[in-house]
Order: sequence, then structure tokens, then C-alpha cells
Amino acid sequence: MNTTEIVESTIEFVKETLGDAEAGHDWFHTQRVFNNALLLARDEEVDVLVVSLGALLHDIADAKFHGGDENIGPRMAREFLTSIGVDKKTVSEVCFIIEEISFKNSIGRKRKGELPLELQVVQDADRLDAIGAIGIARAFHYGGHKNRKLYDPDISPNLKMDKETYKKSDGPTINHFYEKLLLLKDRMNTPAGKKIAEERHEFLLHYLEQFYSEWNGER
Repeated sequence: MNTTEIVESTIEFVKETLGDAEAGHDWFHTQRVFNNALLLARDEEVDVLVVSLGALLHDIADAKFHGGDENIGPRMAREFLTSIGVDKKTVSEVCFIIEEISFKNSIGRKRKGELPLELQVVQDADRLDAIGAIGIARAFHYGGHKNRKLYDPDISPNLKMDKETYKKSDGPTINHFYEKLLLLKDRMNTPAGKKIAEERHEFLLHYLEQFYSEWNGER
């Protein structure tokens, strides 16, 4: 297979695999991350095939929907890519992206300078989809999926969570803004990612201002 055929085959595999996925982690989320990644990759010296496959397969089996199994995603990706003849080096680099991309795995872990640039690009692309208007929609959709409260003034955000605490967190969705979403702007890796994140971050802040005003009957 040539590069185009590999990417096209991967797209079809992801579409089929995520056909019934939760809407915040479905094919459309993957497609947005893929498009974001290609946009960010224009300004970086990266292996575009690794970036493309990493973006397409980054949520092929999110651990939180598979009993917390963090090995299933990389394993599925490796099996698929191997089955269509992708070389071992590329497979290894793509699986590393899948293993390391998540926010929870970045808590107390490696800094960006120690991470491959391909991972930095895909991570930024994924994080951009977690902020702004779509990020807000995804947060509340997942909160509803888990039957979480929208907001509870008596439950404060936990700003000192380690990875295990974060994985087990079931706080109100508004708390998630402070525990993750508002932190992402300053954790972007690439210059282009940082620029896009600025505007989306401001949207989060405006949304919260409006949310609290409505909650308190002020407007």
C-alpha cells in the first residue's frame, strides 16, 4: 500500500470501529482531530504519515470505555496497522502516540521537550477539540452519559489530582472546566496550537461567566 491507501484504509477501519461510540469520542471527533493535526503539521518538520495515523487511531479504544484497560487501544492499532503492511517503525511510533496522548497520562509525566514532535502535534490537535464550543458540548455530553451533575456549588474542583484520582473523578461537569479544560491552553506544544487555543480558551471563560450569571438569576 502507498501512503494514501494506508490512510484511506485506516479511515474506513476507524469509521467502522467507532460506529456506535459515545458522541464525544466517535468518528466525528476523530475526524476533527485528524484535520487539526494536518493543519498543525504544516508548520512542523514531522512525519505526516505518523501524524495522520496517530490522529486517526488515538481514540480507537479509549480506556474509559473499556474497563480502564490502557493497552487495548495500542494493541488494536498495532494489529490493524500490521495487517495492512505498515512498517514496524511507523507502527511503533503511532502506538507510542496512542499510549501517551491523553491528559491523564500527562499528569506528572514527561515534558514536551522529551516527546516526539509527531506526538506533540497530535496531542495539540486532540486538546483543541476539548476546548471552545465543541469542547463544551463534548464535556456536557460525556457528563450526561455518566449521569453527572451539571454543577453543584458545594462540590469544589479538585486541582491537585494525580492520575488515578483523575480517572476515578465523578464530579460535576463544570468542575471539569477547572480540572482540565482551562489548563489546556498553557499545555499546548506547537506555536500554531497555542494560537488557536487562545481564542477557544477565551470562549470557555465567556461561557462560564454566562453560566454563573444564569445560575444565580443575574441575567
